[in-house]
Amino acid sequence: MIRKICKKATVWLLAGVIGLSAVTVQAAEVDNGASYPITTNAIEGWPQGPDTYSETAVLMDADTGTILYNKGMDEKRYPASITKIMTALLALENSNLDDQVTFTEECLADQTSDSGNIGMQVGEVLTMRQCLLALMIRSANDVATQIAVQIAGSVAAFADMMNQKAQELGCVNTHFVNASGMPDENHYTTAHDMALIFREAIKNQDFLDIIGTQSFTIDPTNMNPESRTYSTHHALVAQGAPEYYEGCFGGKTGVTEASKNTLVSGATRDGMTLIAVAMRADAGQVCQDHISMFDYGFNNFQKVEVPGGAVTIPKDVQVSDLTNTDNSYYYGTDYYVGSGSEEVQEEEPSEIAAEETTPTPEVVPESSDSNTGQEEKTQDMTVYRYVIYILAGLIAVTLVVTIISGIRKHMKKKKRRRKS
Repeated sequence: MIRKICKKATVWLLAGVIGLSAVTVQAAEVDNGASYPITTNAIEGWPQGPDTYSETAVLMDADTGTILYNKGMDEKRYPASITKIMTALLALENSNLDDQVTFTEECLADQTSDSGNIGMQVGEVLTMRQCLLALMIRSANDVATQIAVQIAGSVAAFADMMNQKAQELGCVNTHFVNASGMPDENHYTTAHDMALIFREAIKNQDFLDIIGTQSFTIDPTNMNPESRTYSTHHALVAQGAPEYYEGCFGGKTGVTEASKNTLVSGATRDGMTLIAVAMRADAGQVCQDHISMFDYGFNNFQKVEVPGGAVTIPKDVQVSDLTNTDNSYYYGTDYYVGSGSEEVQEEEPSEIAAEETTPTPEVVPESSDSNTGQEEKTQDMTVYRYVIYILAGLIAVTLVVTIISGIRKHMKKKKRRRKS
């Protein structure tokens, strides 16, 4: 018995050591305070991008996936509330906006004085639409937690969904443990991964409507008699704000002590939709970084259609200057700028002619021989018709005679039976 207890204690101790080691390694991977070069500036002939206050940053074309600006985009950082982009995406994919969300005790855990929340009460009911507005506009952590419970049954199960979705989208340096972005050393992502998540989210029109909302009001609920009005925290989309950026359609802000300020934004101009992500900067600096990156992108690049797709390239570059490898296009020899598909095969000449012109039947001049032949065919057809009519008549008469004969025989049998 003592040996078994000792063995179990040893196993638990080893598991604890391994767990602590894993946590230590994961925490050490987030190297706050480190600085990184702008690697896109090292590409020969590529437009030179501005430096940013943020430790890591990326600018991506949402349509082509081209990375226009890269400053440590794959370095791990704490996301804070930009986490809620993934939360909203999963909620939209797994619920309806009119669904009723009843708040439970789980939501109370994140109602701290130093975090965003709207003071929901246990038993209070909102629609999913109201929850998503509170999530993205007010950055309500209590609502984020309740959305997770509503969708997956628990925060842990929802975090599993978040991580699975991140992998599906190509994120390789992301790990979520909650739905709100509350501080946790094992909750991290990268600027690049957040751009991929936001790129997927903006394909959903409901998501676009929500993040573009300037302000909204939650009317009195079953447990709160007061109306609550909230306005966007995102300065680039807030009309009248000094940082307002024309073409910016929304995004998400974030801030904690460890993450400092984080920001994800999208903007559209001249047929291009750009995504900017900046992580770990002081207040106000992330907004300026986004403005600088957006200006850099719109002023120096163009989106050009290629067969079956598009590329994003510097304005002084032609598609003919690119390297095309299996319909993937590269600036120089190896910098990806977009893709297409097999060129549409030209239609067969006969098909084109059929669509473009109305076929005209060939007119053959009549001759005496052709008339004679036609008359003979007509006469033959007339004879055939007469024969068919005669045969049909004979068959009909035979059927009638047979039926009448059968009826007579039947009547005779009945008479005989009566006499007998």
